[in-house]
Amino acid sequence: MSSLTSAPTDAVPQPLVVRTVALDDLAGGQGAPDPADLLDLLPSDAPLAWVRRGDGLVAWGETLRIPVSGPHRFAAAERAWQDVLRHAVVRDEVRVPGTGPVAFGSFAFDETSPVGGVVVVPRVVVGRRGGRSWLTTITSGAHLSPAPTLADVVGPRVPPIDPGDVVYGDGAVSADGWRDVVAQGIAAIKAGEVDKVVLARDVHARTEHPLDVRWALDRLAERYPSCWTFSVDGLVGATPELLVRSEKGLVTSRVLAGTIRRTGDDDADVAHAAILAHSSKDLEEHEYAVQSVARALEPFCSSTNVPDVPFVLHLPNVLHLASDVTGVLAAPGGTAAHPSSLALAAALHPTAAVCGTPTQAARELIRRVEGMDRGRYAGPVGWFGADGDGEWGIALRSAQLDPDDPRQVRLFAGCGIVAASDPAAELAESEAKLVPMRHALGRDASDS
Repeated sequence: MSSLTSAPTDAVPQPLVVRTVALDDLAGGQGAPDPADLLDLLPSDAPLAWVRRGDGLVAWGETLRIPVSGPHRFAAAERAWQDVLRHAVVRDEVRVPGTGPVAFGSFAFDETSPVGGVVVVPRVVVGRRGGRSWLTTITSGAHLSPAPTLADVVGPRVPPIDPGDVVYGDGAVSADGWRDVVAQGIAAIKAGEVDKVVLARDVHARTEHPLDVRWALDRLAERYPSCWTFSVDGLVGATPELLVRSEKGLVTSRVLAGTIRRTGDDDADVAHAAILAHSSKDLEEHEYAVQSVARALEPFCSSTNVPDVPFVLHLPNVLHLASDVTGVLAAPGGTAAHPSSLALAAALHPTAAVCGTPTQAARELIRRVEGMDRGRYAGPVGWFGADGDGEWGIALRSAQLDPDDPRQVRLFAGCGIVAASDPAAELAESEAKLVPMRHALGRDASDS
């Protein structure tokens, strides 16, 4: 495995050799691995995943790691990736989004965070989309090897390990203290510093046994199939919010802002959905988020579509106001090239849904009152390919494993604060948003 922090190709001793083959005819045979269950293929060691409704990408191993930091972390990651690609030897027999060279990435929310960001180029990628499956191997060398099979790269199946009992404790700020943080945010809004600010809190969890990421991934994917279940470099979660998808010149961003907790009673939740859809406080919060995405995408698009009204997204734990903003990318200067998905993610981040409005003032307020470093929580997480297309979510409903202690996990939740917000209600909303990761660490459905 090689590592580099910028774009010098001499850090990679030999060019990457990439081979993608279809699995439709290669995965059969009694006892052979089944690419239809992507998460079931993952090993326990540093799994990579981006899966929704059974489709997506899973990967393992590291052929190359690109750590970045600072305000230019996105651009540095893109330069390094493109430099590697210029010298890659690629044979792609499938040619759909997610085949050929693929890298996974995760980036800190704040440019000042020491966490920075990382792009990981795996050794093995298995993908599934619309009933088609494929296998990509990425190595370093001078020649293409024979076509791989899934059995060649998937080891013996070892079930995920139960994390055992879980003990939760306060994070950087206690629950009571976080109500005071929210109150400070409301005061800043009323003083005219910002129109909206998103404030987050963390909760620490300690598992009885070292956390097997696959345990959490399986439970998240089963319980939250409409979300994007992800795992990159110890950051694991199931986000309902797609920062950007770029595919063949089309771009999509799913915006969520405005939340109400579900009751577990279907009739009551229908009534709650109606309340949410007409709540002036939640509609105001949502409008800020949608407009921030639309403004960020506008310079890159020849046309955009912004829905007039949001829809209500039903998740097992909460209801969200949601809007899908779409656009057609414009090639700069009449060239054939479109901006990459990572460049779009960099332009969009941070949205009002995870930072506030105006952006810079909200970011400064967060630094002043939140009382913690978010790390990669609420930052972009996802994947991109050689053509720049890819998918980047916002790392919400997520947790970060401690790299030095596999029993220590840090859970996150955040809430959009406007002038009409109430600290106690926002604390209750944050608890609802912690439910997915509490469930992921649990043992059965009753844990949620």
